[in-house]
Amino acid sequence: MHMISSVADLSVVLVEPSNTQAHIVEHFLRNLGIANIQTAAGGEPALALIRQVKPSVVISAMYLPDTTGTELVYAMRADPDLEMLPFVLISSETRPQVLEPIRQSGACSILPKPFTEKQLLTALRAVVDYLEPEGQLEVPVDLESLKVLIVDDSPVSRKFLRHILENQGIENFLEASNGKEAVAILGETMVDLVLTDYNMPEMDGKALVEYIRQQSWQATVPVLMVTSESNMSRLAAVEQAGVSAICDKPFDPKTVKGLIERAMWG
Repeated sequence: MHMISSVADLSVVLVEPSNTQAHIVEHFLRNLGIANIQTAAGGEPALALIRQVKPSVVISAMYLPDTTGTELVYAMRADPDLEMLPFVLISSETRPQVLEPIRQSGACSILPKPFTEKQLLTALRAVVDYLEPEGQLEVPVDLESLKVLIVDDSPVSRKFLRHILENQGIENFLEASNGKEAVAILGETMVDLVLTDYNMPEMDGKALVEYIRQQSWQATVPVLMVTSESNMSRLAAVEQAGVSAICDKPFDPKTVKGLIERAMWG
């Protein structure tokens, strides 16, 4: 893949069954300087095209003739050649239970219908940040020794977050699929940073933050919550419990980098 230094350098596979909507998206993309655009109307032809041309980003509608955008991105994540490929969803869908799997898949952005060219530009800048991160983390710990615990019940989400952190120079990771597993790890191993989801079985993110701050021997470790949770009262309770920072899913790598740096410098 060639060097990506700006949005104009991106190559795009657009998956959109509506000719009208495809023309709108293509028009916006060309206005942003993107010339390398190929389209598919369904999930199966899209996967074949993606494997053939290896684009720098896939932009897809939610509802396709033969599948859904959700199933498309999970098919990509199950393919070792495509698992880290940036994915942007464009959809009028607003139901949280429908969008949640997309958020957990490591999607770079979810755009509404209708959307503006400016919103598309913001989403594609996040893609560029993901593909070509701006330098390593600047934290008061040697990056080679920095140890991060990632807590999320979605293996796909953990892998995506780990990939982003690896791009920023972090090499040592521990992983847990819920707060209960994280507590066991924290009881035995010292870590420099905890990144956790909110909604998890066994023990959720709020309970984990409360445990760390009130019972753990690592009570001062920075904790960043990366979550698709939108309930403001729940998030307020997490802040009160002592989380260092909260970041939405989907997120752009630059935001996560900034939050980690602020949290670790205290």
